[in-house]
Amino acid sequence: MSATEPGVLPAGGVLGPGDDEVALDARATRRLWEDLRREVGRAVVGADDALRLVLTALLADGHVLVEDVPGTGKTLLARAVARALGLDTNRIQGTPDLLPADVTGSSIYEGGTLRFAPGPVFTNILLVDEINRATPRTQAALLEAMQERQVSVEGSTRPLPDPFVVLATQNPVEFEGTFALPQAQLDRFLLRIRIGYPDELGERAIARRHQASAEPLEAVAAVIDGPRLLALRDAVRRVRVADEVEEYLVGVVRATRTTPDVQLGASPRATVALYRAAQAAAVLAGRAFVLPDDVKAVAGAVLGHRLVVDLDRSLRGLSPESVLDRVLASVAVPPIAPDPAGP
Repeated sequence: MSATEPGVLPAGGVLGPGDDEVALDARATRRLWEDLRREVGRAVVGADDALRLVLTALLADGHVLVEDVPGTGKTLLARAVARALGLDTNRIQGTPDLLPADVTGSSIYEGGTLRFAPGPVFTNILLVDEINRATPRTQAALLEAMQERQVSVEGSTRPLPDPFVVLATQNPVEFEGTFALPQAQLDRFLLRIRIGYPDELGERAIARRHQASAEPLEAVAAVIDGPRLLALRDAVRRVRVADEVEEYLVGVVRATRTTPDVQLGASPRATVALYRAAQAAAVLAGRAFVLPDDVKAVAGAVLGHRLVVDLDRSLRGLSPESVLDRVLASVAVPPIAPDPAGP
């Protein structure tokens, strides 16, 4: 079996039959990444890694949880991405008095009849700021929307627009007036990302940027529309995953369930999420096939929030990230087939 046949992993970028269209879309996605980084960079400084993961989730048709301390630019990043994508966007501010109907919508008596008034969830990109400040009842209103891309209101099921992506933020260090997301809802987020503090030069650039403009978002222009984004998303689903890489990917997820460090490992939904995210990562790298490095690159963001670390080990300082480092080190990486076009 040659390295150009389906199911065999080529190391040097040799494409198999039928891969030309995917390769073309991979180049288009690379251009999208460069354009998106340029435009979002007009408002957000030093968030390339986080931005790349957000784009990975968009191409993998998944939702993103941005978790970090206050003031690191979580909401600014989400708003800049939404603006650069040129899609319909709505925003919800999580508060304890937010009701499910405030998210999904409700019927209004008007002119002798009931008219359904859609809530903010009927959009392409839903920004949910401080999602953990909403009550569990309101958080549950998002579950069906995130998983099924539809909402059931007053006995009727209504589909949501396509694409539909939730970009939610939460503060992990403040607990007063907050409601922790249940594991079932965390599992609906394809990725959890953190931005972190900028370095000194980045922080000076932020200060200068806000001195020059009261609203840096005004400088962000749209770089893609809905139909083009959907076409690229469809191309990601056709990216090849060799049998060896698929076995490695599944092995990583299954290893999280057997390690004594965790009480709850990653679910089969996590396997699907890691599969899709690795495909998107490959396309962003300009390839039409997935490498083990693509799996490693997204494993932390895909699996970290799905693991529940053993309480005793957690009190001793063990984190989900540390567990994943051990898991990745314990699972054998498949060999790469030689490039037949090479020397």
